[in-house]
Amino acid sequence: MEQQLTIWIGHIRAAIAVAEQQELERRQGQERRPPVPDWIVELGIGQGSPPAEVHAGHCHAAGKRRRAIDRDQARALLTDGTRACAHCRPDTSLGVLG
Repeated sequence: MEQQLTIWIGHIRAAIAVAEQQELERRQGQERRPPVPDWIVELGIGQGSPPAEVHAGHCHAAGKRRRAIDRDQARALLTDGTRACAHCRPDTSLGVLG
C-alpha cells in the first residue's frame, strides 16, 4: 500500500509541475504581448487604396490589414469620411458625428 501511495504521489507531483510550467508560459506570453492600441484603422486592399474602417483597439470585427493609430488620427479619419465600425462605434466614443 505504501508503495502504491508513493507512486501516486510521484504522479501528482509530475502533474503539478506540468501545470505550473503551463501557467508560467501563459503569464510570460501575456507579458510579452504588445498592449492593445486605443484605435485601429483597417487598411484597404492594394497600394494607395483609402482606409476601410476605423475601430476601437479591442474590436473583434477589425480585419487583419490594420494599423494602430492615435486618437487624433482616428478623429481625423472619421471626419474625412472613413467609415466607422458598426460593432465598436468609434465615432460615438470619439464624439464625431457622421
